[in-house]
Amino acid sequence: MAKTKELSKDTRNKSVDLHQAGKTESAIGKQLGVKKSTVGAIIRKWKTYKTTDNLPRSGASRKISPRGVKMITRTVSKNPRTTRGDLVNDLQRAGTKVTKATISNTLRRQGLKSCSARRVPLLKPVHVQACLKFAREHLDDPEEDWENVIWSDETKIELFGKNSTCHVWRRKNAELHPKNTISTVKHGGGNIMLWGCFSAKGPGQLIRVKERMNGAMYREILSKNLLPSARALKMKRGLVFQHDNDPKHTARATKEWLRKKHFKVLEWPSQSPDLNPIENLWRELKIHVAQRQPQNITALEEFCMEEWAKLPAIVCKNLVATYRKRLTSVIANKGNITKY
Repeated sequence: MAKTKELSKDTRNKSVDLHQAGKTESAIGKQLGVKKSTVGAIIRKWKTYKTTDNLPRSGASRKISPRGVKMITRTVSKNPRTTRGDLVNDLQRAGTKVTKATISNTLRRQGLKSCSARRVPLLKPVHVQACLKFAREHLDDPEEDWENVIWSDETKIELFGKNSTCHVWRRKNAELHPKNTISTVKHGGGNIMLWGCFSAKGPGQLIRVKERMNGAMYREILSKNLLPSARALKMKRGLVFQHDNDPKHTARATKEWLRKKHFKVLEWPSQSPDLNPIENLWRELKIHVAQRQPQNITALEEFCMEEWAKLPAIVCKNLVATYRKRLTSVIANKGNITKY
């Protein structure tokens, strides 16, 4: 907002004189060419302080010049991972000595806040284009089609605490901008690995994967858990199975096993967790398990199984019912990471 021009002392004194002469604020404003509200403010100050002079203003002057503010704002816009210490040094080289707290306060006034960088999958251009292609091709699929899909995935769950964090300077609602995120790769270690599935009718089976998974083990997992899940969820004939493009999933033997069991497989783009609604269930599971604060691996596994079984069927139903919105969001973001 632009600053208004300060009225001269003569104009302020005339306002008071005319007020004492019995003129209304509206009449004074018209005569002097100022707003009625401004005249009212002058008169109120005169009545309170018996003066029309400027009163002492509270607060210290800004420690960083407007030019300095532009410099540090431009710096963090180009590189959101710039630290406060870096900015202190930049300003010191320019002749301005400030503290880290001053840096934080200054950037906050510019709408920038230090936040933990959001961890997102590492996406290459080919992944982005594949996600966008999938979303466009399936945007108009009827909801009934998605209700006949069994969604699956693996996830890791940590026993203690959070992974290391990285802070970035960003504006509100900009957490998913590529400059404000940390790219991750799938299954980068962890305490326990889980495989699970669900459909619009509710959660399917969940198991812990105790060994390094290979193709044979994956097919055994499907045999012991996918088939029972399909029966328990009372899936219709011609159900569709979704899994990602992990080499174990796309191996010839796995494809042949699924064909013999009469499972149609949903063609799936690589590195596309935003497209898989089971990611929302994993997030819910991890929150609920963390709240119970498991102290060892045995308790962690036990709590995972218990909390998975508690997931409401209506949550699963809503995730599938809103799948078109998910696809729309992917298209709007041109295949990049979305809020999902």
